[in-house]
Amino acid sequence: MLPKTAEYALRAVVWLGRDPDRAESADRLAERTKVPRRYLNKVLQDLVRAELVRSQSGPGGGYSLAKSPEEVTILDVVNAVGELERIRHCPLGLPSHTKLCPLHRELDKVYAATERALSRVTIAELHRSTDPIIPLCDVVGLPSPV
Repeated sequence: MLPKTAEYALRAVVWLGRDPDRAESADRLAERTKVPRRYLNKVLQDLVRAELVRSQSGPGGGYSLAKSPEEVTILDVVNAVGELERIRHCPLGLPSHTKLCPLHRELDKVYAATERALSRVTIAELHRSTDPIIPLCDVVGLPSPV
């Protein structure tokens, strides 16, 4: 399961990916993504630091994608707010565990598979989906992304 921060970051980036050249205010972004406004500010700062989102102040300003939705993967967004942790050494610090024990080796395989899966899906692909359910939309008549 992804941390809440990663889920919130994904919601924001998916929403911004609908119209990558358009800036959205933090208030509208919070409303559309159902992310608490104060929490969204932290998430957006992380996304700006990771150079996935740009911030523009002033009239007509707001947040927009800094890269094409074709270039941004789900893993990029997740890693921008807190990298998926792999198990590189014994989490218990046991000196006799010079390599991963069977339990931690299997858990790390799951984490590696998750990384691979998330790295294969771009934000653009989510928007091109033929699924009748449009990401983050529950409004009849709202134009579909892309």
